[in-house]
Amino acid sequence: MDTTQAETPGTTAATPADATSGAHAGHDHAGHGHGGHGYSARKDEHLKRLRRIEGQVRGLQRMVSEDEYCIDVLTQVSAATKALQAFALSMLEEHLAHCVAHAVEQGGPEADAKVKEASQAIARLVRS
Repeated sequence: MDTTQAETPGTTAATPADATSGAHAGHDHAGHGHGGHGYSARKDEHLKRLRRIEGQVRGLQRMVSEDEYCIDVLTQVSAATKALQAFALSMLEEHLAHCVAHAVEQGGPEADAKVKEASQAIARLVRS
């Protein structure tokens, strides 16, 4: 399975719960007047990408259950990891362009908080 393969044959990819449940509760943007999260405009594209990654992980499960060669499994782990990293960078880019930019336009303590929050997210991504 390569990074472009959508899913393992015979599987159906359900929407990952964390992708739609707002895993970062407490950050309600409705009151900020900028129409939701930065990724909202590309939500369908993001969900498609997450389903593709989910298919890669299901493929890994299949590979392990079928006792495939460990190096082949590790190669696919690397591909899935790169796909998740690319997704994370896309989300970060949209967060900076939408949420952080809006907060900076508004100024005040929210701007400082959003910049700090983005810096912490970048640090987590760099460490992972």
